[in-house]
Amino acid sequence: MHAHRRAARRLTGVLALTLPALLAACVADRPRTAPADGADPVPVQVDAARDELAGLAAAAQDRHLVATYAWAPPGGPSRTVTWTSANDDSWRVDVPGWGQGGTVDVSLAGTSDGLFQCALPSTGRTRPAGCVRLGDADDAVPRRLDPRVQHPFTDWLEVLTDRRAPLAVSPAPTPPGVTGRCYAVDSTAASMNAPLDVGVYCFGEDGTPLAVRATLGSLTLTGRPGPAPGTVELAGAVTEGEPVDREAP
Repeated sequence: MHAHRRAARRLTGVLALTLPALLAACVADRPRTAPADGADPVPVQVDAARDELAGLAAAAQDRHLVATYAWAPPGGPSRTVTWTSANDDSWRVDVPGWGQGGTVDVSLAGTSDGLFQCALPSTGRTRPAGCVRLGDADDAVPRRLDPRVQHPFTDWLEVLTDRRAPLAVSPAPTPPGVTGRCYAVDSTAASMNAPLDVGVYCFGEDGTPLAVRATLGSLTLTGRPGPAPGTVELAGAVTEGEPVDREAP
């Protein structure tokens, strides 16, 4: 009887030593796939999503077109903005009803001559269009003059292609009416100054930006993009006047 007990204890000890090693080996060899219960993706899939998004954002940087987007800003009326990316990498975005409390249409443009804001003929402005130089082409738009809708097409694309940027990327469902591939982008940095708006970014296979859901509201491509011009044209003559603020005077 005692011999049987000693044998059982020895067997138990051997199992106690070998089972953890066997289990660890099984876990190590198991393919790292997404959990079926909807839990957060595993690191391999996160890395794959980050690589896919970086590739699509790089394609978007090379995508030259004229496209219109439905913009639904938070707490404001929806409107249609026009984005132009010219073949010489100059760009322009026209934003109706943004300046002076929603009464003045404006456009922003970045060219080899600099960064410009133009005020367009609109409800609150009967004069011809006029433009003001805000700085060099790579300067940041001052916050009070920034409609923000240009960022998903300009500097935020640079962030999405930068693997060193503090971002977490995972696949996301496509919003209704949107085709293509969508990714949820979050910031992993503790700083309040995130390099872009966290949210959902959607691209076509050719890099065409299709939709954005972020702090700036929602941007959704409407219709088919048109061919790009050789360069963008400013809406009016450049003057020494003052740029148009967002707030009513």
